[in-house]
Amino acid sequence: MTLQEFFQENPRGALAFSGGVDSAYLLYAAASWGQDWRAYYVKSPFQPDFEWQDALRLAEEQGVPMTTLPVDVLEELLVAENSPERCYYCKKAIFRRIMEEAGKDGYSLLIDGTNASDDAGDRPGMRALRELSVRSPLRECGLSKDAIRRLSKEAGLFTWDKPAYACLATRIPTGISITKELLRRTEEGEDFLFSLGFSDFRVRMTPEGGAKLQLPAGQLPKLLKERQKVLCKLKEYYPSVVLDLEVRHE
Repeated sequence: MTLQEFFQENPRGALAFSGGVDSAYLLYAAASWGQDWRAYYVKSPFQPDFEWQDALRLAEEQGVPMTTLPVDVLEELLVAENSPERCYYCKKAIFRRIMEEAGKDGYSLLIDGTNASDDAGDRPGMRALRELSVRSPLRECGLSKDAIRRLSKEAGLFTWDKPAYACLATRIPTGISITKELLRRTEEGEDFLFSLGFSDFRVRMTPEGGAKLQLPAGQLPKLLKERQKVLCKLKEYYPSVVLDLEVRHE
């Protein structure tokens, strides 16, 4: 099945929209080949503001209506306590909220931007999607992350080269309770690095409460040049700052 065929067979529905590379291309496809689709963006403490701004811009450019749903995921105790199953409970809360709102709008089909490169396995978030019967057209149609970036560039989407960006909760070690204050520190620290021109990086909290920087090797010279600025800013939020030379992202 091609993506065009998917939307011809499913002309209307709801799209769980994040503003990232995958859901942006899915939104473009829905606008191109669908008939009646609405995007739903969940605005929670786990998402930085720039993601919401990107989502708003994309929806406007593609002419697809978008509903913003404020959801305080930290009200879910099983999310806030940050166990290894956090993503499962978070996805459940978010997608149930979208399904509730989409149902009121008359949509019974909900899709998301999971692609063919994503490891299906038994990852908590993927398990939640299966249990809620959320469909993933990009995955069903065999579209990998590289293919989606290429197609997004051809479609003129500004997200085609947007770095992957996992939610802010991934910066906090499993087992340490997530608070809005910890998320605020993370977002403000990363916003500062963005303002200096860094990209595709993470500011993670160590189990001891310090900051651990992860960034591409090609940006290390820039980090050394901006070392004092980075230390000065991050020490407003963290007692120590270290550099991780074994960069791993999710």
